[in-house]
Amino acid sequence: MKAVIPVAGIGSRLRPHTHTQPKSLVPVAGNTILGHIIDRLVAAGVEEFVFIIGYLGEKIESYVRRQYPQLRSTFVVQEPREGIAHALWLAREQFRHEQDGMLILLGDTIVDVDLPAVMRTPGNVLAVKEVKTPSMFGLVETGSGGRVTKVVEKPRIPKSNYALVGLYKIANADWLASALERIIDQDQRTHGEFQLTDALMLMIQDGADMTTVSVDNWFDCGRKESLLEANARLLNVPEFLSKSPQFPDTIIIPPVSIGKDCQISNSIIGPNVAIGDRTIVKNTILSDSIIGSYSELRSAVMHDCIVGSDALFKGTRHSLNIGDNTEIDYS
Repeated sequence: MKAVIPVAGIGSRLRPHTHTQPKSLVPVAGNTILGHIIDRLVAAGVEEFVFIIGYLGEKIESYVRRQYPQLRSTFVVQEPREGIAHALWLAREQFRHEQDGMLILLGDTIVDVDLPAVMRTPGNVLAVKEVKTPSMFGLVETGSGGRVTKVVEKPRIPKSNYALVGLYKIANADWLASALERIIDQDQRTHGEFQLTDALMLMIQDGADMTTVSVDNWFDCGRKESLLEANARLLNVPEFLSKSPQFPDTIIIPPVSIGKDCQISNSIIGPNVAIGDRTIVKNTILSDSIIGSYSELRSAVMHDCIVGSDALFKGTRHSLNIGDNTEIDYS
């Protein structure tokens, strides 16, 4: 089964980190967002991928070819970017003839679900999770027997609180390709963009059966808060809970992920901290944070922070050189 991953977005809600790298390559729990997605799909047996790239797409292509050379990967450029359905429409010839169906997984979404079971389920399957603010999401309405009767994008008056989480198993790929062509030909936009929910709704109206599967955890990693939550949840596994690397005069509170060749001393690190390669941390207390590679932290007390790669922060006395769209909160 082929996987299609749209990763063309700018990631404006994760600025300033996305000024220099695509959202899907932002680090989380010792990997990138995209790396976690690919690893889960590969573990489920997927070997063929279509990546729909746009903003800083050359970095995504370079990353995939370098880190996953064994995969059969195709890259489709989305320009301009006019929604998920538009992205899939551009890539339709890469998947419409798939006899075994296809998976779609949005490139900023990490989900905990039994992927092999989803792939084995007959028909079309939409992954969902119950949410408290349904008007912010694409929603699914179901009827008798759990059959999907309606999908709608960010309705003003929600009639369901089951949100689409960005994972779709489509049994008849050509049917989806035809629905995408119809909404593009008819210029059918919702909230100013071509929406996948509208294409799925055309399929339902034409008689396609769709069911739902609930996911255990869902991390929409497009915002700082949800990215830090994903980092904490993904670190909370035996691999990281059991590790307590040794550094001079330093206390490590698991779970933590510390990259290669880091220099850490006189510090308290953890819990829920991910540090990239070759980073220097001295005289610092650090918790619930993500720190990039080749960075340096000195004399700081930091929590709930995201620090990019090749960054410098020194505490106590502050001489700051801060770029656009940066937030500093000393409270």
